[in-house]
Amino acid sequence: MKVNSVACVASHSALDVFDGAKDEGLSTVAICKRGRDAIYRALPELIDHYIDLDDYKEMLGDPVQSRLIELGSAVVPNRSMAVYVGYDGIERGLRVPVFGNRRMLRWEERTGEKNYYRLLDEAGVRRPRTFSEIDEVDRPVVLKVQEAERTQERAFLIATDRDDLRRKVRRALEAGTISEATLRSAVLEELLLGAHFNVNFFTSRVRRRLEIVSVDRRIQSDLDGYLRLTARDQLELGMEPSMIEVGHEPATLRESLLNQIYEMGERVVEASARLEPPGLIGPFTLQLMVMPDLRSVVYDFAPRIGGGTNAHMGIGGNYSKLFLRRAVSMGRRICIELREAWEQGMLDEVLT
Repeated sequence: MKVNSVACVASHSALDVFDGAKDEGLSTVAICKRGRDAIYRALPELIDHYIDLDDYKEMLGDPVQSRLIELGSAVVPNRSMAVYVGYDGIERGLRVPVFGNRRMLRWEERTGEKNYYRLLDEAGVRRPRTFSEIDEVDRPVVLKVQEAERTQERAFLIATDRDDLRRKVRRALEAGTISEATLRSAVLEELLLGAHFNVNFFTSRVRRRLEIVSVDRRIQSDLDGYLRLTARDQLELGMEPSMIEVGHEPATLRESLLNQIYEMGERVVEASARLEPPGLIGPFTLQLMVMPDLRSVVYDFAPRIGGGTNAHMGIGGNYSKLFLRRAVSMGRRICIELREAWEQGMLDEVLT
């Protein structure tokens, strides 16, 4: 078997993957939803093949899968694929090889048997305390809940105590921002304040090691604009800004923090192998806060390519050069692994 092309749902971090594939001599396949494909259509030098869909779930149909197999594609999953195609379909309905452990994608969720809280606890990685109901709340908290209309987006309600939380939940329900249905699957965490970072790791099966490829930070709307106002203006406006992710920017970490964060990554990889063999393969992201005591707390986990890796396209990940002696983005790092796995007869170790 040889991988001739790399396919991605055309969203999220697909451009990084396509760019990396071209750099490594692989063809590219954009799986596009009609009406959301303008930027991909504008890049014929980057994208070799287009597969058009009215609904992303059509990716599981025989025509699409037969075309991907004909093109010798390996699919690189991203968050959009996980949300719109669905875990069940990816695990049981997709015949096309997937780069990484497709069964790990489900561990990104906060609820259910397979959730990242369980993974972090298995790894012995510090995370925020969670509460099962509002009556347990005895400190400032953040409620993480899917929006009612845009279910791919998460609403964040920050409250000082249980009474404040009840008021804000009631207000959000009345406004239609959230619903009773989405509230039932919400997660309630203690509110911790620290410096936020997304650390993008890569687990190489070919080179038998863990790498830090890049670090980035989120840009969120309309929080970004709100924080540019003076405190007086913020108070007078009385708004509750949303935290919808709209972009990322590269960041670096204090060098003395890298050792503990790298060890956290190693423990997560080891725990994933115990919980979902063979465990993590390729990219994953730990979203963490560095607290004033310089300890890191992981508040989110992505078992696939992160949403911020496009921030490193062209220039390469700011830590990748330490491992590879050249700066590469996460998209290119994936394609390097695919090429080296084929050359060494190890494709079965990186594809599921």
